[in-house]
Amino acid sequence: MKPENNILIEVETHYIPEQSNPQNEKYVFSYKITLTNQGQNAAKLLNRHWIIKDANGDIEEVMGAGVVGEQPYLKAGQSYSYTSGAILKTSVGTMEGRYEMTADNGQHFFAPINPFTLSIPRVLH
Repeated sequence: MKPENNILIEVETHYIPEQSNPQNEKYVFSYKITLTNQGQNAAKLLNRHWIIKDANGDIEEVMGAGVVGEQPYLKAGQSYSYTSGAILKTSVGTMEGRYEMTADNGQHFFAPINPFTLSIPRVLH
């Protein structure tokens, strides 16, 4: 099994209407990410790379060290959760990306973040 398959990434999203302003094309979403190390080796998250797309086809890429100012270290079986947000110009969009990680055995790998949808309630069925 490849190392990247040992990091389970789960996503939960929410629309935040009180911070949004649809008349000005501002839709605010939060997302909670939970990473679980299902492998045998501990691993540290070094960097993130996000690709954020709105319904107009506009793409924003976000790259940087860690997540929410941290570089979590996950021992075998350990989980780490954080919440962050994204602002779109449309009521629907998607996010995907990857985390760059390094394992205690010296292996450098990427944990993919499968595409997920950001949507205001009742827009998608």
